[in-house]
Amino acid sequence: MKVVIQRVNKASVSVEDKIKSSIEIGLLILVGIEESDNNEDINWLTKKIVQLRIFNDSDGVMNLSVKDINGEILAISQFTLHAKTKKGNRPSYQQAAKPEISIPLYEQFVKQLSADLGKEVKTGKFGAHMKVNLENDGPVTIIIDTKNKA
Repeated sequence: MKVVIQRVNKASVSVEDKIKSSIEIGLLILVGIEESDNNEDINWLTKKIVQLRIFNDSDGVMNLSVKDINGEILAISQFTLHAKTKKGNRPSYQQAAKPEISIPLYEQFVKQLSADLGKEVKTGKFGAHMKVNLENDGPVTIIIDTKNKA
């Protein structure tokens, strides 16, 4: 499982030109799922995300987590995070999980992330063409891959 985490002042996702979800201060997370991902990846990653200290404390030091600041999370599925570009100029997405695998894992990821955060995590629409708007704060962007835990 691979995620791109962006610290945001606000973010929203639209489907068919209608806003599906929006958040204020918190995290926008792009989520890519591959065939070998499982519940162990989800549990490790969701705990890491809610404890990641990337928000400023009163001294301006990144020392607080999204949970500490009572922030929100918007999680968007994005299979293109698993693009392979080594050969040619057209990305290959073979490593990305098929919907029958990725949909249940994505839903479990959102459910576990909501439990770890202590409130609902907002989402886009799995498999839909979405437009994501955000105001990145910093900018702060973190990439985490569960295949590189060490």
